[in-house]
Amino acid sequence: MKNQLSLRALFMVFTFIFLYSFVIQQSYAQNNTKNTVRLSINYVKIMNEKVFFEIKATSKIDKKTIGVSNIDLALFNELDSTSISLGHITTDMDGKSIFNLDNLNSIKPDSTNLYNLKVFFEGNELFKKASKTIHFKNADINAKLITKDSVNYIIATLKDNSTDNPIESEVLTVQVQRLFRPLELSKELQFTDENGAINFPIKGEIPGVNGNLTFEVVLKEHDDYGTVKALIKAPIGVPIVEESTFDERTMWSPRNKTPFFLLIIPNILTLGMWGIIIYLIVNLFKINKSSY
Repeated sequence: MKNQLSLRALFMVFTFIFLYSFVIQQSYAQNNTKNTVRLSINYVKIMNEKVFFEIKATSKIDKKTIGVSNIDLALFNELDSTSISLGHITTDMDGKSIFNLDNLNSIKPDSTNLYNLKVFFEGNELFKKASKTIHFKNADINAKLITKDSVNYIIATLKDNSTDNPIESEVLTVQVQRLFRPLELSKELQFTDENGAINFPIKGEIPGVNGNLTFEVVLKEHDDYGTVKALIKAPIGVPIVEESTFDERTMWSPRNKTPFFLLIIPNILTLGMWGIIIYLIVNLFKINKSSY
């Protein structure tokens, strides 16, 4: 009987130790779980100006997707059998960063004329390591402005840079630059023809500073070619009359441009009040002397 009680007690002790160890391990594992980082890359090429990559790092924490800030990202140009380091960038407070290239010649395509760019995050105490690779081809947009029968037209051609072949049946967006975001000039989709071209008439009057406008012809976030943009500057807008009151004396001007009536009237009122106060004080002294 005593042996059976001892065996039961020993079994219960071992069971308790096992359960306690399991709970401790699970708690430790949960406290040390790292969050997953998701990377996104957008390739942007502005004709005759610059090439850059818009990179964003996000993570889902407590069922909310947030930007991962202040993490170091390494960029590599992936070739057939080698990987060339391009540099490092650090994400901002929103998890975003931009990596600029002097031009597309700064990186090399593989044997199929495909460019491969890899972004790598080595991980830290809070987040797991992550990587993202994009593949894209090099496309060009050649755009110009012509006038025919008093109507302005934008003629743009989309071509594959490596083969010089026109790219057919793709949508090009025509828009004009504005302060916060570009203004699209048409809701209708502009598809390129068999020559990779569009012929877009500019209708209506578009206001611009001194009549100057900057048009954009954009291939937006294409699966193969990324975002490609061509700019056209032309003085064909309606001049905006600048109604600045910076050098005038107005209520919202700086202190040295205060309106004259605000300088004169308050000072007259202040002097008048002080005059009344001084007059009353003098009369009080006179009354006080006369009482003796």
